[in-house]
Amino acid sequence: MNFSVSETFPASSQDIYKAWLDGASHSLMTGSNATAGNNVGDSFTSFDEYAWGKNLELVPNEKIVQSWRTTEFSDKEEDSIIEVLFEENGEFTKVIINHSKLPPHGNTYKQGWIDYYFEPMQDYFKLKKP
Repeated sequence: MNFSVSETFPASSQDIYKAWLDGASHSLMTGSNATAGNNVGDSFTSFDEYAWGKNLELVPNEKIVQSWRTTEFSDKEEDSIIEVLFEENGEFTKVIINHSKLPPHGNTYKQGWIDYYFEPMQDYFKLKKP
């Protein structure tokens, strides 16, 4: 199972990329505890360790690819993959999340990206504007 979601934010691709890969900024951006690293192989957690994984590929300000799973995955289910793409256009950046290799219950995460990432990210990046 695979899906894509996208949203445009009032921020540069550099600002969003950096916030995604910094634990303190990721926590502020989503309103929930997170850890992160900015190197391939670094682990991350989000939403008080509800989700976790590792950085698989990083192209600064353009793309983040991570393994991803939640506490709802069974031990028999393999990690899913998220690809986060950044398309900058002037003062705005479109963030596209392609989520693949999901287990049968994975479609529930589509709305989760909107509710728990995109909505708080809008507030976070609007407040950061001068």
